[in-house]
Amino acid sequence: MPIYGYARVSTDGQTLDAQRAGLLAAGAEKVFQETASGVKTDRRELARALKVLNAGDTLLVTRLDRLARSTRDLLNILDGVSKAGAGFRSLADAWADTTTPHGRLMLTVLDGLAEFERELIKAHTGEGRARAVARGQHMGRPGALTRHQRDEALQALESGTATQADLARRFNVSQATISRLARSPSTYAFPLRNSG
Repeated sequence: MPIYGYARVSTDGQTLDAQRAGLLAAGAEKVFQETASGVKTDRRELARALKVLNAGDTLLVTRLDRLARSTRDLLNILDGVSKAGAGFRSLADAWADTTTPHGRLMLTVLDGLAEFERELIKAHTGEGRARAVARGQHMGRPGALTRHQRDEALQALESGTATQADLARRFNVSQATISRLARSPSTYAFPLRNSG
């Protein structure tokens, strides 16, 4: 079954020669190579390499950092390799070899750890948000009106000295903002700026 290599460097000042030689020596029939930052998700040559993979093929890299910028990125790429029915190997990282049962187990564990990490982050973020709201800290975008503007608009609406359109122009907000304020002044839906 064919082995396809993938080689990447980040800048034009670096060379792909050593990676290419290592991949060819390890049995790669074709090497897809490019100069691109690892943070780019739209790497053209990587996409081409993934597209040619068929069942039983192998994608080969010299090191994991040539393929992915993070654990999540690696797992996403390997998911595409797996869906093609292909295997994956890293020359410098023997544990990252989905062509062996041991390598598949290691990557399954890695996937589980990444999922666990995501859940922890989500839980901690939710707890922090709940604590901030309990302290009265506003979460979200800043309000459209200051407290002073809100009070002034409510007085003008109650006294009939200005229309909603007049107030929207005066405070440079949408008429919908003034309309919401007029409908429920005691439970104004938008957060208010502290000063005005």
